[in-house]
Amino acid sequence: MANFQSVLLVGCGNMAGAMLQGWLAAGFDPARFAVFDPFARDIPEGVRRLDALPQGETFDAILLGVKPQLLAEVAPQIAPLAGPDTVLLSILAGVELAVLQDRFPQAGGIVRLMPNLSAALGKSPIAVAALGLDPAAQDAAVALLAPLGTPELVAEAQFDLVTALAGSGPAFVYRFIDALGQGAAALGLPEAEARRLALATVEGAAALAAVSPHDPGELARRVASPGGVTQAGLDTLDEREALGRLIAETLRAARDRSAQMAAEARSKG
Repeated sequence: MANFQSVLLVGCGNMAGAMLQGWLAAGFDPARFAVFDPFARDIPEGVRRLDALPQGETFDAILLGVKPQLLAEVAPQIAPLAGPDTVLLSILAGVELAVLQDRFPQAGGIVRLMPNLSAALGKSPIAVAALGLDPAAQDAAVALLAPLGTPELVAEAQFDLVTALAGSGPAFVYRFIDALGQGAAALGLPEAEARRLALATVEGAAALAAVSPHDPGELARRVASPGGVTQAGLDTLDEREALGRLIAETLRAARDRSAQMAAEARSKG
């Protein structure tokens, strides 16, 4: 278990597939991974594809990547594989550690994760909450996740909000990029050109923010000159705190849905 040399992925959809892609891009041996997913089409070369869950085989880790609403159906099939020498990793939105422990009582430890699709590029924030792991096993789990981005231990009480921010956040950023391009197109820029410029603008701004010693708010202030072009646009965004209030409401809606899903999972436990 210590180095997670064998990992079984149960479900290999968009998110689990992105994680697998990130591990392989980081140089992990494909032979370390096995995938059980009857609906997965393109399994990377060298990764073992399973037509059925193996009997009598032990894995260092099992990554649970099915849809959350399928947990009650698949847990009885997976539980026999999740013994004391196996750590269960879960990316099921809204499914709490206590629910997972109830479903997989013999597992050597349980780790709840919230990555996003940037894991494929090694750029995902990854919220991590663990149960039943000693410090060495917890460090090993974090090391396994490190090639996918930035693992960060988070209190499980904050997971619904972290899910809204780091898990759903990319979709909100994509919507902003789209709106930026559409806004320029509506004002007369050719649509394809507007989309390219919007994407390049956000990509460059994010890259600079990632390495700057200044926080994004300060960077915005430094870009804008009093009475200038940028300040005129910022004044519109800042009017009545419109942007801040919109983002807060967006995160609240996503957080509350995550909490609702957690309650639903508990009720089915």
